[in-house]
Amino acid sequence: MDIRVLRYFIAAATEKNISSAAQSLHLSQPALSKQLKELEAELGTKLFSRGNRGIALTDQGNYLLKKAKEIVELVDKTESNFNEAENDISGEIFIGCGETEGMRFVAQSLKKLQETYPAIRIHLHSGNADDISEKLENGLLDFGIFIDPTDKIRYDYIKLPYKDRWGVLMRKDSPLVGKETIKPQDLFDKPLLVSRQSTVNNELSGWLGKSIEDVSIVATYNLIYNAGLMVEEGFGYALCLDKLVKTEGDNELCFRPLDPSLEVNLNIVWKKHQIFSRSGNKFLEQLRKDIAQNS
Repeated sequence: MDIRVLRYFIAAATEKNISSAAQSLHLSQPALSKQLKELEAELGTKLFSRGNRGIALTDQGNYLLKKAKEIVELVDKTESNFNEAENDISGEIFIGCGETEGMRFVAQSLKKLQETYPAIRIHLHSGNADDISEKLENGLLDFGIFIDPTDKIRYDYIKLPYKDRWGVLMRKDSPLVGKETIKPQDLFDKPLLVSRQSTVNNELSGWLGKSIEDVSIVATYNLIYNAGLMVEEGFGYALCLDKLVKTEGDNELCFRPLDPSLEVNLNIVWKKHQIFSRSGNKFLEQLRKDIAQNS
């Protein structure tokens, strides 16, 4: 597949109209239609359903769109890093992370890096461990920040000098608000919002002393912000990490840590045998230096 044609396909899929896509690409409509038909012929499948009001992607078209975006992003990322000036380190660093206050330590290292090499650009992607793992495997991220427990057998990694603390996010008028800490039995009859990440739920099951599926789960989440809104509306109690949702001042929410305490390590990971750009290597150098100074 020609990368240029994949860009044409992405434009057509995004615009949902051949004429509009051709105009944005500065092509004639017949030329774009010809390229897309040749792509369908090359792949041996129908990518679009064509109608009077525009085009829609078939199931195969949706699959290709996801992969095409990944391919184009990887090509652009690679070209950018090859365009680094010989004596001026620039390039791009792509980092994926879950929601954690520990990202602040990494942000401090990135700030120092950019002060030394202002031409370096940082790209952050937020997601859960499964999402970040997929992008690491596909080469779309250089580094991932994982909250334990996470299977790190496929990665090289550095343990960051930070521990996250699990607890319960609740309304300030909750029956549990008078407790300084939350014990497992406090939650057995409460409606819970929990992470949909299986490794996290295994950890929480160990803390509860029973399967997470044996308590009253009313919702799952992958990132806490929207779950926090549901807690604020009285939907239930969210099991989550500390310092991710504002609870100070006149906010209606509060956080209580678990008892016994459940703390987890934070790691920055990358694929084994990965060859970094010069900007990626400089980031690792800065990070290791900051960790050594912190220890």
